[in-house]
Amino acid sequence: QVQLVESGGGLVQAGGSLRLSCAASGRSISIHGMGWFRQAPRKEREFVAAINWSGDITSYADSVKGRFTISRDNTKNTVYLQMNSLKPEDTAVYYCAADRSGGRTSRARDYDYWGQGTQVTVSS
Repeated sequence: QVQLVESGGGLVQAGGSLRLSCAASGRSISIHGMGWFRQAPRKEREFVAAINWSGDITSYADSVKGRFTISRDNTKNTVYLQMNSLKPEDTAVYYCAADRSGGRTSRARDYDYWGQGTQVTVSS
């Protein structure tokens, strides 16, 4: 089993930056693909970014491409999401997830473990 805990969320003004962290425990995530998803009020959960097990392949939703960067440090069992140029429409609860297959899928159903989420609020 893998337990995931997100941190780093908060309130920021439009144009600002935040860095989210996702710390894993229970077992190493070094062979897991990792993803970030978000869910805004009254909306479905949506894909944000993903990274494969080795960290050399990433993918992003079009809405965040060029502004967000996903990375990982397998020695720390942690995944990050650097968010720059934040917009009010980025406001959501952000979740990290782990995929045992090691890929970088954008499909939520492919992920095996999920964190509880961290709130990100961007004010205009």
